[in-house]
Amino acid sequence: MMFYHLISITLAVIIDKIVGDPPNWPHPVKWMGSMIAALENLGNKGKKRKLKGLYMLLSVIFVTYLVSACIISISYSLHFLVGILVESCLMATTIAQKSLKTAALDVYEPLMKKDLATARLKLSYIVGRDTDKLTEDEIVRATVETVAENTSDGITAPLFWALIGGAPLSLVYRAINTSDSMVGYQNSKFAQFGYFSAKVDDVVNLLPSRITAILLLLFSKPVCYSKREAWGLLFSDAKKHPSPNSGWGESATAIILGIQLGGVNYYKGKISNRAKMGLPKVKRNKAHIIASNTLMEKAILLFLLFLWIGGSIIEFAISWG
Repeated sequence: MMFYHLISITLAVIIDKIVGDPPNWPHPVKWMGSMIAALENLGNKGKKRKLKGLYMLLSVIFVTYLVSACIISISYSLHFLVGILVESCLMATTIAQKSLKTAALDVYEPLMKKDLATARLKLSYIVGRDTDKLTEDEIVRATVETVAENTSDGITAPLFWALIGGAPLSLVYRAINTSDSMVGYQNSKFAQFGYFSAKVDDVVNLLPSRITAILLLLFSKPVCYSKREAWGLLFSDAKKHPSPNSGWGESATAIILGIQLGGVNYYKGKISNRAKMGLPKVKRNKAHIIASNTLMEKAILLFLLFLWIGGSIIEFAISWG
């Protein structure tokens, strides 16, 4: 079964690279979002909001796993090729390589035309920070940070869980991640209700984020650092990020490109000082958006290779056991 998962994962990456997420197509994440929104509207009031938030998360996980597992079971019962095809299509809905690359290019293209207003608008679609007053340099930083962070939680993390549990587990991961993105905020409305969504999302991203960053740095030549300096900086900078996982991708990207990420952001007019990742060895410029996309694609290939090696070892170990 592990080899079926590996074949499905590889096909899923190819499908997503070619097709992406057409806006008018049915998509599991849209259904997850609707369910989360409905349960949040029902439960995020009165007392015991933290417990209600846990019930919401468990309900979404249960429904997602049950439905997807039934679909996969029926598909494989028809023929293993049908199972692989259906599984790869479901896995493809959990990853976002094409949409992430396109979103970054949508910011890059107006920057090339010196159209900051359009670049700010396009950036506002993919980040939570205020974008209306950002300079070109700040737009570049925000875009690179977004690509770096989402390389893991938008692509390699669902692939990691797909290896372990096939499409059902990759969809469960996406359900957890979607729940966190909708209710996992530290504000008066969601601090209690979204508590478990945020914490569980941290847990399921723990290994993928670190593996992705380590693979990138292991197989890349940093612009301005020796390997020893690069590794030391990765492990010191990554833990400075307020998220236990996001700092790994951002730090690895900053080190490889020789730029500095992090700094001052504004959210609804309120200042937020983010820890700085890397050192400003190279001045940030528009080309770093393209470079971050290239690193994202490289990370996917490296992670696929890692999964094939790891999955094959596990499969042979089980067979010989």
